[in-house]
Amino acid sequence: MRRGDFQTVLFDFDGTISLIRQGWREIMIPMMVEIIADIGTDESTDELSEKVADFVDLLTGQQTIYQILRLCEEVRQRGGRPRDPLVYKTLYHDRLLTHIDDRISKLESGEAQPHEWMVTGIVDLLQNLQGLGLQLVLASGTDIQYVKREAELLGVTSFFGDSIFGALDEYKDFSKAMVIQNILKRRQIRGESLLGFGDGYVEIENVKSVGGTAVGVASDEERREGVDAWKRDRLLQAGADIIIPEYTEQASLVSFLIDASAA
Repeated sequence: MRRGDFQTVLFDFDGTISLIRQGWREIMIPMMVEIIADIGTDESTDELSEKVADFVDLLTGQQTIYQILRLCEEVRQRGGRPRDPLVYKTLYHDRLLTHIDDRISKLESGEAQPHEWMVTGIVDLLQNLQGLGLQLVLASGTDIQYVKREAELLGVTSFFGDSIFGALDEYKDFSKAMVIQNILKRRQIRGESLLGFGDGYVEIENVKSVGGTAVGVASDEERREGVDAWKRDRLLQAGADIIIPEYTEQASLVSFLIDASAA
């Protein structure tokens, strides 16, 4: 594992910085099970739930549309005729936004404070990294308009400036891998100079694929403390170099990763 010579730090958003969308799986998976079950398949609800969870989790970190496209394929495989993917995506977003509407409203009104909906210690980490002169980049599989809005509500926009990226309507024009390649090319740095933080399979694999160092954030989004064992296992499978539950020990972590004298 490389230490001590990083120039750019890539962050995922949901589950890595933000907890606003905590519970999204409990919205997406039942919705997809409902759609597939309507075809008239012989599979039980439990069987469908397990199959859907497998592909949803495998694609977590990519743009939402890829999970929707996989849903369409599952419908076809069972003899059904899927609706336009954007119809399913809109249905999911409508249900998710209903789920998080109270959180958004309370953040907007000031009734809730940003730290209540962030992974513990993230602001301290961002301040620490920025103070060391590292360039911070945010890349999310969530639609860009939501990422920017929620980053603003949490007060983290200033850490990233114009380096905030998210899913686009033209989904082939965005991916985390593309963001990474653009960073390396534009800033003329090697992949070894990239440090990444994420709680999903995709960003960990993307960072490792260019020779970067990946910190897996196995955050327990519901309890707000401790390690989520399921996340931990998947992050290790993806190649994470280090696993952390949140950022309460961020000072020690940064010292370990970036202090060249410790390498």
